[in-house]
Amino acid sequence: MKKKKYNWEPYVFIAPNFIGFIIFIVLPVLFSLVISFTDFNIFNGFKGTSFVGLQNFIEMLKDEWFWAALKNNVIYTVVTIPVTMILSIVVATILNKAVYCKTLIRVMIFVPYIASVVAISVVWSMLFNPSQGIINQILMVLGVNNPPQWLGSMQWALPAIMIVGIWMTLGYNVIIYMSGLQSIPSSLYEAAQIDGASKLQEFRYITVPMLRNTTFFLLVTSIIASFQVFGTVNIMTNGGPGNSTTVLAHYIYVAGFRYYKMGYAASMAWFLLIAILIVTLLQWKVQKKHESNF
Repeated sequence: MKKKKYNWEPYVFIAPNFIGFIIFIVLPVLFSLVISFTDFNIFNGFKGTSFVGLQNFIEMLKDEWFWAALKNNVIYTVVTIPVTMILSIVVATILNKAVYCKTLIRVMIFVPYIASVVAISVVWSMLFNPSQGIINQILMVLGVNNPPQWLGSMQWALPAIMIVGIWMTLGYNVIIYMSGLQSIPSSLYEAAQIDGASKLQEFRYITVPMLRNTTFFLLVTSIIASFQVFGTVNIMTNGGPGNSTTVLAHYIYVAGFRYYKMGYAASMAWFLLIAILIVTLLQWKVQKKHESNF
């Protein structure tokens, strides 16, 4: 009996992508785990590296800048995600109805999400300029005598970053919500109208519950993205004034590529990874429990 020849062709086609994934994703992640237990410095190399055990993690827990960065990250997440999702579902619901230039409006809303972070940060830095920025000019016209200093103020710098973050991600959420709205049967709204339900009641008792899975998806991805915010902070404020806008991703960059403490930066990166993983798993557990009771 002739032995059947094994078909290797599919593996040949996926090999380039698989090899790239191993080289550029898996190996660097494992390397970061190894150096998180060392005092690795890119200038000293492996010869000047020694094993320090959990010293990097202990130092991290004693680092005031680390806790400030974590606090800023939590504030950023807690504020931007609810605001963005509420605005997104409202805008998506409005655009899903018969409005003029719907396609153009969707494109205009989505462009900030795909635009260059560098360009966006530079433009918004000009808008937030305390003396010449258009935002403060408008506030003064409206009667605000002492408008915020925005990026130059420890009190207002982080809210300014939040505004930019909300503006950037709004379009993506709107597109995803609009896709979810297309799957809601129109018969539900027709039945509600027959029963005399108002538009607000339709939104509360039909639209929002039917978009539950879409909301969960956006919630998970938004939390992950919020803990990885870096570009706007690095360009607009560089973590300042003081540590008022320092977030974890930016502090990891500073520790690794400015102070060359790669081992310490790797330990913070793994803390961030584990924190995001725990939050995501908790979200999955809550979502499954909610679905079982639905």
